[in-house]
Amino acid sequence: MLFDARHKTLHMRILLAFCCAFLLQSCFPVAVAPNLSEGKVKKAKKFNRKLPNRYAYLFTDPKDANEFYAYVNTKYDLNHNYVEDNVRVLISNEAYYLSFYEVGKKTQTVNLLRPLANKLLEENGAPPVFNDDPFRDYGDTWYIALLITDEDFNDALHPDYIHYKDIRQFAASLHKEYYSMSNYKQATFTVEHN
Repeated sequence: MLFDARHKTLHMRILLAFCCAFLLQSCFPVAVAPNLSEGKVKKAKKFNRKLPNRYAYLFTDPKDANEFYAYVNTKYDLNHNYVEDNVRVLISNEAYYLSFYEVGKKTQTVNLLRPLANKLLEENGAPPVFNDDPFRDYGDTWYIALLITDEDFNDALHPDYIHYKDIRQFAASLHKEYYSMSNYKQATFTVEHN
């Protein structure tokens, strides 16, 4: 009987040590970059404060910096003139204007238990054990924000816009074409035949 009590106490101590070690290694998310590989229409300013207060078609950009610029420049044969702002596009035989932004979002975590453990150790006269920063930055995830306006500068990606479905479909097709191509010269063919 005495052996069983010692045995249970030993198991409880091991379990407690395991739980403490696990908690000291745990990180809590502070900021999480969303996965928008499928694309989504949402208010641009809510996604990133630097963006205009309009709706945007947003998607994750897995390619290198300035690749979307190269894609738009080549697709619409812009010769590096006004590539990011008000590119004239035809959607259902109507003129619209495409602008885009490349924006980043960070994924960050914080481990509050390590500083707490260090504080407890210091209060008991022991030196701190954890010397690393409790904040961890996992880098930026990059996104493309497409904004589309009509001839009267109305927000064509606003859900109440009369041709919203066509505009959203156009933005999604640009997104899919961009993902699928590495040679952007192929994209000029799709402009000529739309």
